Amino acid sequence: MLSAFTNSFKIPELRQRIFFTLGLLFVARVGANVPLPGVDPTRLQAFFQDQIASSGGSLVGLYNMFTGGALLKGAIFGLGIMPYISASIIFQLLTPVVPSLARMQQEGESGRQKLTQYTRYATLIVCLIQSVLLLLALMKNPGSLVMGYDVNHYGPIVIATHGWFLVSSTIILTAGTMLLMWLGEQITQRGIGNGVSLLITVGILADLPRAISQAIQLFSRPVGAQGPSLGLPQGILMLVLFLAVVASIVAVTQATRKIPVQYAKRVVGRKVYGGQSSFLPLKVNYSGVMPIIFASAILIFPQQIFAFLGAASGMRFFQDISLYLTPGTATYYTLYALLILAFSYFWVSIMFKPIQIADDLKKHGGYIPGVRPGEPTAKFLDFVMTRLTLAGAIFLVIIALFPNFLNTAYNVPYSIALFFGGTGTLIAVGVVLDTMKQVETFLLQRHYDGFLKKGRIRGRNTARSSQVIDAEELKGLATLWIPLGILFIVGIVAWLLQKF
Repeated sequence: MLSAFTNSFKIPELRQRIFFTLGLLFVARVGANVPLPGVDPTRLQAFFQDQIASSGGSLVGLYNMFTGGALLKGAIFGLGIMPYISASIIFQLLTPVVPSLARMQQEGESGRQKLTQYTRYATLIVCLIQSVLLLLALMKNPGSLVMGYDVNHYGPIVIATHGWFLVSSTIILTAGTMLLMWLGEQITQRGIGNGVSLLITVGILADLPRAISQAIQLFSRPVGAQGPSLGLPQGILMLVLFLAVVASIVAVTQATRKIPVQYAKRVVGRKVYGGQSSFLPLKVNYSGVMPIIFASAILIFPQQIFAFLGAASGMRFFQDISLYLTPGTATYYTLYALLILAFSYFWVSIMFKPIQIADDLKKHGGYIPGVRPGEPTAKFLDFVMTRLTLAGAIFLVIIALFPNFLNTAYNVPYSIALFFGGTGTLIAVGVVLDTMKQVETFLLQRHYDGFLKKGRIRGRNTARSSQVIDAEELKGLATLWIPLGILFIVGIVAWLLQKF
């Protein structure tokens, strides 16, 4: 595996793609740490230093994790790439329902370009709405956004004139998200890996150094000292457990059920076509991480609504319901697991089309041995996918609840427990696998060994063909490295001055 990393830099085109990707990811991380004009980030930092538990269990904490901490820092990339993801999900859900969008998707490349353009317009609208709501929360009631923040104790977060701040910051936040969207598209076209997925992954992994530092303190703190502490044997077990969780995520992410497909022979003129056998891969975890995101977002809203009703009316009934839906209770975990199961089947029912697959097989002369073409094939695929979805949904439930179990049962800080499962780990592992698959494609094309000598990495999508980058484009991008280098040096110097 180490030789594969060194061989990656021996291929000129692959080396240029890797450096280009790292450069744009560095730009994204710089924007995630530059505060908005008129925002005092030191007051938020002082608040989080006083907090023992993280806010990762809330909807704001989930969004903040996807932005790499930029949301709660009031940074110019505070919205992150999530508005674009939200717009993409909306169009994915609308495509099977709206006939015009379905026809547009079937028009080929021109139809997909139109859908992409509509997604960008929707991203702009979502950015404007989210930025206004975020800024109003920071100005008028920071405690509604950052749970437990007291303005009287820590001071106001916004120190500029509210009218000017609202207009200027709305423009900056919207432009920041659109810039991130452009960076993601450039990484996909000229870099390595999927740009949008890499931006999310880097944001998730941005909290890894702090989690490692807390883990070292947790396992090195003497027993009986202030705060939770674990010994060296527990630390070794936690490391083994982390490796086991990552290995299981890799295995289930890559797992597929291969349905054999046989193609009948066709005689066209003097040539004979078909007659070969193939297989139809059905993924065990077809819905990916989407059920966890939907379940987390939907389950938080009832708790906040009942808490508000209880505080406004003073009725004990609403307060009790709000407490039952608080993370850490048996009711919360039960509803969370049921919602993940439900959304797993919902996502598969929307995205997996057994009737269309059966029709395509019939048109191309393919059939599943032992199953009649047409409607019986569709019913067979639906039956198999239903059983696979159950296995994948149960796995998602275990992975989603495991960080909460470590946090409540063993007092492991939530920032550390997050890397033992949950949404972030699932996304990070899947994106790393896809990126390694693309790097391995370049290595195998140049007759180098890949990351695995026995067997190859099978990505979730078909490997894209190698694209030849115009040399003039790369020369034109050479001016990008000068400001990136200056920013990198300034960042290192600022970090050293802060530490020493």
